Amino acid sequence: MSIETVAVAGGSGKIGREILDVLDESGYRTVNLDRHPTDDRRADEFVRVDLLDAGQVASAFGQWDADAAVHMATVTSPNHDPGHVTFESNAMSTYNVLEAAQQTGLEAVCLASSVNAHGWTFQDEPPEIDYLPIDESHRVSPRDPYGLGKHVMEVTADGFGRRDSAPRTIASLRYSGACDDEYLAHLAERDLTMADLRERYEPGDNPGFRYLHVRDAALLAVRAVEADFEGHETFWAVAPDSTVDVPTEDLVTEFYPDTELRASLSGTDGLFDVSKAQELLGWEPARSWRDR
Repeated sequence: MSIETVAVAGGSGKIGREILDVLDESGYRTVNLDRHPTDDRRADEFVRVDLLDAGQVASAFGQWDADAAVHMATVTSPNHDPGHVTFESNAMSTYNVLEAAQQTGLEAVCLASSVNAHGWTFQDEPPEIDYLPIDESHRVSPRDPYGLGKHVMEVTADGFGRRDSAPRTIASLRYSGACDDEYLAHLAERDLTMADLRERYEPGDNPGFRYLHVRDAALLAVRAVEADFEGHETFWAVAPDSTVDVPTEDLVTEFYPDTELRASLSGTDGLFDVSKAQELLGWEPARSWRDR
C-alpha cells in the first residue's frame, strides 16, 4: 500500500511542526491531531483530538483516511505534571495510537520515544552504562515517571509488532530532545576544555554529550514512515558527534574509564551508535554545531 496521507499526533509541538513541514515538502497530505492548532496552517487538516481517548484517535484516523501516523503528542518532561499524568500520557496514548492504527489499517507508525527510556535526564541516578558506543541493544534502566513511560511505550510497540494485523512498520525514535539554530550557536560559542568538564561533572555522572537539531529529528520521523522493515524497531535519534571539541577518546578515559569499548571512537564521535538509523532508514543528520 502506498502512503499518501500521514496523521501527525502532536503536530502543533516543536518537532511536530517541523515534521509537518518535511511531509509537505515531500508531497504528503497531512492531518494535525492535537488539542491546540498551530498559529500557521502547516497541515492540510486540523482535528482536535485527545490522544488518551481511544475512540477519538480511531475516529480521526478513519475520517481522514490516514495511511500512516507519527505520534509526538505526549508530555515532554515530568517537571510540570504529577508522575502518573506523565506516565499515562506516554504509555496510554501510545497504546491508543497503535490500537487505532491496527483497527483502521495503517501501514506505518512512528513513535516519539526518548533517550530517557534508557535512563538519563530526569532520574535521581545516572544511567548504567555497560559498554560504548551505546547501541539499541544496550539494557535500559529508567526509574522516573517519564523514562518509565517511554520504556513501556517501546514494550507496547514490541507487542503490537508481533501481531499479524498491526501496522507493517512501527518505529520508536529515542530522541535526544530537539534543539534549534540558536542552541547550535550556543554550543559553537563555548570553548570547553577537559578542566571545564571536570568542574561540571562528578565521577559517575555519565554525561552523554548528546544533541539533535529539530530538522534532523523531523527528517528521521519521515524516513521512519517511509521505511521498508517489518515489525517494531527502536532507533537512537542523536547527532553522530558530541557536544564538545574535546577528543572522544579523552572523554571516555575521563568519564568512562572502566567501560567496555566495543567499537573505536575517534575524533569527536558521539557516544551513541546511530548506524542502525543510517542503515535501516537511510537517515543522515545534516546539522552540526561544528558548522557554525
